[in-house]
Amino acid sequence: MTDRFWCELAWLDQAPVAGVLLEQRDGVITALTTGNPAPPDAHRLSGLVLPGLANAHSHAFHRALRGRTHGDGGTFWTWREAMYGVAQRLDEDRYHELATATFTEMLCAGWTAVAEFHYLPGLSDAVRSAADRVGIRLVLLETLYLAGGIGRDPDPVQKRFAAGGFDGWADRVAAGRDTDGAAVHSVRAVPLDALLQVRGVVESRPLHVHLSEQPAENDACRDAYGTTPTQVLAAAGVLGPHTTAVHATHLDPADITMLGATGTGVCFCPTTEADLADGIGPARELVDAGSRLSLGSDQHAVIDPFAEARGLEYGERLRTGQRGRFAPAELVAALGIGGHAALGLPGGALAVGAPCDLVAVQLDSARTAGADPAQLVMTASASDVRDVVVAGRMLVHDARHVELGDTGPRLAAAIAAGGAHG
Repeated sequence: MTDRFWCELAWLDQAPVAGVLLEQRDGVITALTTGNPAPPDAHRLSGLVLPGLANAHSHAFHRALRGRTHGDGGTFWTWREAMYGVAQRLDEDRYHELATATFTEMLCAGWTAVAEFHYLPGLSDAVRSAADRVGIRLVLLETLYLAGGIGRDPDPVQKRFAAGGFDGWADRVAAGRDTDGAAVHSVRAVPLDALLQVRGVVESRPLHVHLSEQPAENDACRDAYGTTPTQVLAAAGVLGPHTTAVHATHLDPADITMLGATGTGVCFCPTTEADLADGIGPARELVDAGSRLSLGSDQHAVIDPFAEARGLEYGERLRTGQRGRFAPAELVAALGIGGHAALGLPGGALAVGAPCDLVAVQLDSARTAGADPAQLVMTASASDVRDVVVAGRMLVHDARHVELGDTGPRLAAAIAAGGAHG
């Protein structure tokens, strides 16, 4: 473990600052000074050093579908059938290897923490051990999944997700690590009588929920309850500062007001929302209403925090015809502070007392050369991440995991063993 890191440039107070010397003990920053030459006993981090980035929405096993669902077009609903097929083939060993490979790719891309929206009961330990092996911070969200749609029993392929019913889910939440949280899959997968009991189980843990990802979900909710999914969640007492609504794509003005007024966070996953043709949600309006913003890679069509940040801003530009809806500093905050808040973890800023989680991004690649470092989030890609430190430990060096090596062969082997291949 290195005690001192010297940063050529570091992101402090929402801007790059030169010559930053960080000292750490037991994974926590204990001192920070600026304008320093590089001391000989410090580990030098070149480029721009960002605080660790938090991926606020992940389904690790979906990584097996990348590049395998585009041949026949279709919709979100037909894509689900391929996803169900992968889920049916996973056992503990296969999922451990797939999650290990996915989390390795994630860490090498600059995500140092992840919220895993987990709806495969019985495989929680496989996910936890994979995260421990990689070194990424994990918040495992045990997910309540009871129905195949509003008023419908689970389909045969969904019964695995609903194993143990409400009581089994509550037991899993209670047995989780202190850093774990919980999730409600969606209003379509959890009946109202169960939603009314959720907050009593979760208490102050982070709670995430898929919200209004597809218009069909809203239509079914209105048919059943006479109102929108947001209003159903509000009536059930599920919204609030500890809750993060994922996607929040198809909202009406009253929904936006409700989410903001309750302090409910929102997590956008722009590469997935584009890949699945979900639509473009009202991100700016939600933030202006009072919602905290975070970002996630969801189904991992891409694992690249910069692509998610740009995707959010570009979606806003396409939706409104205006540039600069989110300033670069706001996007970095969503990746850092906002993401950590959604996970219920400290972090996302470089300061004394903060976790020593660091992401060094190259400034002279073909993508970043000549860019203003303050606007790096609009030019960089995961390929520009050179070094990653978590809790004071150098886990990625020269874009390669120090212990696990190259990511590509591990991903290929894991997917072949238990992912998209039958």
